[in-house]
Amino acid sequence: MFEDYFYLGKITKRFGLKGELVVYLDTDEPEKYHKLELVFLDIDGEPIPFFIKETKIKARNQLIVLFQDIDSASSSHYVDADLYLPLSSLPILEGNKFYYHEIKGFTIIDAAHGNIGVCESVLDSSTQAVMQIIHPKGEILVPIVDDFIKKVNRDARTIEIETPLGLIEFYIG
Repeated sequence: MFEDYFYLGKITKRFGLKGELVVYLDTDEPEKYHKLELVFLDIDGEPIPFFIKETKIKARNQLIVLFQDIDSASSSHYVDADLYLPLSSLPILEGNKFYYHEIKGFTIIDAAHGNIGVCESVLDSSTQAVMQIIHPKGEILVPIVDDFIKKVNRDARTIEIETPLGLIEFYIG
């Protein structure tokens, strides 16, 4: 259902008496989302649009949001709801910067080993995001570190990387 959307954050709690909600923005650049007019909430597995009346900055990654159709009486029903935006609303990245969803299916080429496989997905944890690469000998996990990423070619759907000695060998021998 959400393949055309990206995860923006989560409603974490109620705030005040007017039905406002605290939203955590799961992004490196939360300031880009301080003036949102519309978000999609995950309601029973469906992306449902909600218009925003007002936003206030609470902290770097937190907003206080007053939604158009959510009042004080109903606001608690939306706590823990995930927020999404359409992929089409993302700014286009250039150079070696990329969105994690964008590189699925890209061929990964290591400087020392050549073609090591196709990026199946990005596993994003709080400590380190890694590319999950499918290789004939098994899975390879490569941390997404700026120093490792040498060239992203969107037209050819390839990413050239240079990993530390032993990383690729650990997975494929």
